[in-house]
Amino acid sequence: MVEFAKDVKYTKTHEWARMEKDHIRIGLSDFAQSELSDIVFVELPKVGQEVALGKECGVVESVKSASDLYSPVNGQVVEVNEKLAKNPELINKAPFGDGWLVLIKPKSPDELKALMDVSTYEKHVKETKH
Repeated sequence: MVEFAKDVKYTKTHEWARMEKDHIRIGLSDFAQSELSDIVFVELPKVGQEVALGKECGVVESVKSASDLYSPVNGQVVEVNEKLAKNPELINKAPFGDGWLVLIKPKSPDELKALMDVSTYEKHVKETKH
């Protein structure tokens, strides 16, 4: 059963974004990790790197395929999840928890408003599956 977190916003490319004070934590949705299956490698941006809304900012590789990660906002990377270097499977085990990817200082937190809420994302996932 795919989990949908209610406290995050979603992108069409299946990343999630959660506002935390003045930063945005980003991860891969439960649907995306389940489609990829066993994640074996993650390439994340470097701390200090600028990321651009809708642009590639990393790669997730699984036993099945590789998938690009896209930034849901414009901003600067302030932290990356170092645990993923040795334990990329955390994304499979806890996509909304320990499996988060990066923490970004956004140029404009208002960009989150353009992302999908949980009910819109659930519909998007159903359409994606068919």
